[in-house]
Amino acid sequence: MLDECATHALAAREPYGVWGGMSEEDRESIYRRKQALARERLSVDAVAPASLGVLAS
Repeated sequence: MLDECATHALAAREPYGVWGGMSEEDRESIYRRKQALARERLSVDAVAPASLGVLAS
């Protein structure tokens, strides 16, 4: 049941309370890490084709 609650809280971005054993701060930390990873992936994807000599279509 804890996993289901945690999954829901992260998917719905529940702003308040403890869900699946995670506090508001715990969930916010996870959101920030996911956003940082997504930004890194976007910048790598934008640079990688040019640096590999591959033309983007």
